[in-house]
Amino acid sequence: MVRPTDRTEADPTPGMIRERAFEAEGVWAGLVRTAPGMTSGWHHHGEYETAIYLARGTLRMDSGPGGSEVITAVSGDFLHVPKGAIHRESNDSDEESHLVVVRCGHGIPTVNVDGPAPSQEAGELLS
Repeated sequence: MVRPTDRTEADPTPGMIRERAFEAEGVWAGLVRTAPGMTSGWHHHGEYETAIYLARGTLRMDSGPGGSEVITAVSGDFLHVPKGAIHRESNDSDEESHLVVVRCGHGIPTVNVDGPAPSQEAGELLS
């Protein structure tokens, strides 16, 4: 069991706080918190497939060429982020958002980048 006080801040990206609950060979799980009105930096999750459950608040996720693909989610929604998909996350609500995140794969779980994907080949998000 991992209690809230046992989670560890990990894998930083500007604009969000990732709290790792556990990490084992091929799996990463934790909570991501984003303050109201905040937008994260651009990033991807390398060779990890990511499942997200939006437990609280709202989420806007930009991805695709030039950040032109947009997904908007609310509490109770699930999202899938394919490995290598460059994206950023925003919280347009007036409350902190909470995302339960589980990643499966290998390597570095978060890679921060300077901007959105330049082309389709760089990865797109699936809703």
